[in-house]
Amino acid sequence: MEPGGRSITVRAPGKINVFFRVGALQQDGYHDVASLYQAVSLFEEVTATAADDFSVRFSGPIDTTGLPVDDSNLAIRAARLLAERSGYSGGVRLTVLKRVPIAGGMGGGSADAAATLLACDELWGTGFGRAGLLPIAAELGADVPFALEGGTAVGTGRGDELSPALAKGTFHWVLALSEAGLSTPVVYRALDRHRDEHAGDLGPQPDFVKVDTAVLQAVRVGDAGSLADAMHNDLQAASLKLAPELTRILELGESRGALAGIVSGSGPTIAFLVDGTQAAAELRVALGRAGVRALTATGPVPGARIIEG
Repeated sequence: MEPGGRSITVRAPGKINVFFRVGALQQDGYHDVASLYQAVSLFEEVTATAADDFSVRFSGPIDTTGLPVDDSNLAIRAARLLAERSGYSGGVRLTVLKRVPIAGGMGGGSADAAATLLACDELWGTGFGRAGLLPIAAELGADVPFALEGGTAVGTGRGDELSPALAKGTFHWVLALSEAGLSTPVVYRALDRHRDEHAGDLGPQPDFVKVDTAVLQAVRVGDAGSLADAMHNDLQAASLKLAPELTRILELGESRGALAGIVSGSGPTIAFLVDGTQAAAELRVALGRAGVRALTATGPVPGARIIEG
């Protein structure tokens, strides 16, 4: 920290996709999606310190050697965008304590961006507040507004049109991490190919999709069993085809006590829903014995929050 340099630390959560439906491929190359996001208790912490220019460095238990630290980094893009919109002429030094797995579809980079926006708004006194930051967050990516808001929410359109979903109680998750590298665009292309090849059986895909009522009802009443029955991901079949080892992990988790397992988003993280803390601990150990790295988490949790400064 610079001598006398004020700093603000903000914590923001990773997320899982409890439900994910993908509409037909549109003329612009995008798909309409309908997702139920849940923020979970794996948090990124971003400390913002006043500086003349913009920089970012990483610490924590995650291997961050492959992450960019130049202007392509989403946290730096967030800080620069806020400076531009507010007319702020200084910079910021960002230190990111990473706990959310990288490239696992859990929105760690988006959490960093959301935390950066909130930290810089406070540090610089730009006065946007959470509501004012949401449109800026949406410019940075579909998952950034959700990391600001947290909780449980329905995402539609490109996934960035958010509406809060009522959620009761706490859901317990075991997150199985895979070394499989899955690119989101590649997974979507595999889904489109599969739909084209099986158009006769599948029929036409709807242009617009929505989250099933059964999923919303399950989170509203806090019933893990009902949620296990209702979880769904249209991208899962494509992810499993591209990374067959995920099928083994899914089968292993479901045979070791998980209520259900699902590929989160485009993967490769698999989220297993379990019925409590004890079941989560036992499944994590069972996966570990089989050589699968796993973390436990609970949800829903709040979005980005200032914890220091």
